[in-house]
Amino acid sequence: MSTDSTVYIAGLGVISAIGNNVAEHLAAFKNEKAGMAGITLLDTIHQGKLPVAEVKLTDKELIELTGLREHNSRTALLSLMAAQEALADAGISNFKALRTGLVSANTVGGMDRSEDFFVKFLADNTKGKLKNVYDHECGSMTETVADKLGISDFMTTISTACSSSANAVFYGARLIRNDVLDVVIAGGADALTKFTLNGFNTLMILDEAFCKPFDENRKGLNLGEGAGYVVLVSDKVAKTLNKPMYCKLSGYNNSNDAYHQTASSPDGTGSYLAMQGALKKSGLQPSDISYINLHGTGTPNNDSAEGTAVKRVFDPVYPPMSSTKSFTGHTLGASGGVEAVFSALAIKHKIIYPNLRFETRMNELSFEPEKKFLTDQPVNHIMSNSFGFGGNCTSLIFSAV
Repeated sequence: MSTDSTVYIAGLGVISAIGNNVAEHLAAFKNEKAGMAGITLLDTIHQGKLPVAEVKLTDKELIELTGLREHNSRTALLSLMAAQEALADAGISNFKALRTGLVSANTVGGMDRSEDFFVKFLADNTKGKLKNVYDHECGSMTETVADKLGISDFMTTISTACSSSANAVFYGARLIRNDVLDVVIAGGADALTKFTLNGFNTLMILDEAFCKPFDENRKGLNLGEGAGYVVLVSDKVAKTLNKPMYCKLSGYNNSNDAYHQTASSPDGTGSYLAMQGALKKSGLQPSDISYINLHGTGTPNNDSAEGTAVKRVFDPVYPPMSSTKSFTGHTLGASGGVEAVFSALAIKHKIIYPNLRFETRMNELSFEPEKKFLTDQPVNHIMSNSFGFGGNCTSLIFSAV
C-alpha cells in the first residue's frame, strides 16, 4: 500500500434527465426542477402511461457530441459524455504518463441496439445487421469508452444491479490505495430500454405518477437513464494538480443479505451492514454524517427497508437526508456514480438537496427527508446509499478535505 492511501476526487461528470453536464444539474437542483415526463424517445407500448426520466438528447445528438460511431449503444454514448466531462474537469496534464484505469458499471449493456435489430430481423430475416449487436454485452460499453479516453492500463466492468457504480467507485479507490493505479475514472451508465421498462413493470413497482420517495403514500419508482463518473486520484497526483480537490472518499462497504432476488430484507439487514461498515472504514460516528443521499427509490419495499436500517444506525439524532431520485428517476446501474457526483458537489458548494413531492411521513419512521434546497450548510461528511437486487448493498462516505 502507498505511504498516503488517501483517495481524492479531482473531477466530476454527469448526464441525466435534469441536465447534460454538472452546471445544468446544479441549476436544476436550485430551481427544484425534476426530469420526469412522458416517454418521448423510447418506442414502447407504455408511451402516454408511464412517466420516465429520459436524457433530453437523441442518439444522433449524443453521437455528434461524443464523436462515437453510429452503431454504438445509447449506454456507451451516455457513458462517454459523462466520463469525458469528468476527465476534462480533473485537468490532469500528464494523464498519458500515469497508470490509469476505467472502472465502469452498467446493467443493460447494448440492449437498445439488440431491440432495434430483432424488430427488423423478426419481420424479415434478411434484414438487420449482426454487426450492430455483436458487442451488446455490458463489458463492451466499458471497452468503447476506455478506447476513446486512451486508457490502456486497466479496465473492468461491474454489474451488481442498482449498486453497480457505487461498487465501481470503491473498487477504483482500492486500486489506488493498493498502488496498482494512479488515476481511476469510476462510475457507471445505463440507458432506458424496452427490456428494463417491461421488466420493472412486470415487478409492479413503477409509479404511474411522479415518484414520492420516503412518503407514506409512495407507489413505486420512475425509471431514469444517465451516467455519472468521478476521477479518483492518489495523494501524489492530487499534489500536482492546480486545483482544489472536491473531497476524499473516506469510507465504503459492500454487504449482501441475499434475502430475495428483487426485494430488500424487511429489517434492512444489507443496508444496515453497508452503512455500519462504511462508517467503521472511515473512522466516523453516525453523528459526524452531515447528509445522507438515500437510495430512496420510492417503492414501498425499498423505502421501508432503508428507513428501518437508517433508524438502526442513526436513532435518535438524524442528519438531513433526501433522495435525489425524486429529480433523476432511478438510473439503475448509473445511480451510484450519478449520486457520487451529487455528493461531491454538495460538499464543494455546501448544499443539501430536497426530496421533491414529499408530503406525509412514513408511519413506521420518526424522521422525514428534507423538502427544500438548502445552501450554506455545514456539509463535511456525506453518506451515499446504493442498494441493489439480490441484496447487494453499498454505502460510500465522502468527506471534505
